Amino acid sequence: MNVAPGAWKYALPPLLAAPFALLFSVAASVAALLVGVATLAFFRDPDRNPPPTGVVAPADGTVSVLREEDGRVRLGIFMNVWHVHVVRAPFEGRVTDVEHVSGAHRPAFSKESERNERVHVEFETDSPHLPDLEVADGDRDSSADRNAAASTVTFIAGAFARRIFPYVEPDDDLERGQRLGHIAFGSRVDLVFPPTVDREDITVGPGDSTTAGETVVVEPAEDALLETGLEESSDNEFDDAAAGAS
Repeated sequence: MNVAPGAWKYALPPLLAAPFALLFSVAASVAALLVGVATLAFFRDPDRNPPPTGVVAPADGTVSVLREEDGRVRLGIFMNVWHVHVVRAPFEGRVTDVEHVSGAHRPAFSKESERNERVHVEFETDSPHLPDLEVADGDRDSSADRNAAASTVTFIAGAFARRIFPYVEPDDDLERGQRLGHIAFGSRVDLVFPPTVDREDITVGPGDSTTAGETVVVEPAEDALLETGLEESSDNEFDDAAAGAS
């Protein structure tokens, strides 16, 4: 089982204490062993396989926020203690900034959680998995059909999540579904989409469950798929799967 970096720091103390706890009672030893195993399970980091097309969810969990603010769509995913807490890139791009903001540690599902400790990972993307940018003719760069747009993934600490561990730095290039970091012990992840994404483009809603790197939250436009050849690639994968099944 793959585990996130730093997992053993939390798991080793109870695991090492388990044999010594036998000197006092079997129950204490078993309890310490269970705490260590549960900690490793919490920090599990399974491989994920993004689908051929679409913007993927940045986190495992339940959609708790979906709203428009300042002309952008915000998607918030609440992660309970049993969810995988490794956060992934929703689409490819380049990291422009990683900012840590100090704050409170209120429950991640509450409104007040937006004032909690958090880390913003900002990046630029010209991903074909997003709706195309509408650019005025005079502003269009003739050297490119698509222009990069800004997006932000925010790690929000919860009441028990006191540690946020980003894995990326400014100027890093990201692949869709790549690991961005993890949060220890319960939290929330917000994705602020580029301005080309409307609320109607979102394929999930409040209460829906998501899997990081696999659940599609925005389907790309068909013309964008044709321009990049992704539609043909997707069709080929479907045909290969159908042939294998037969």
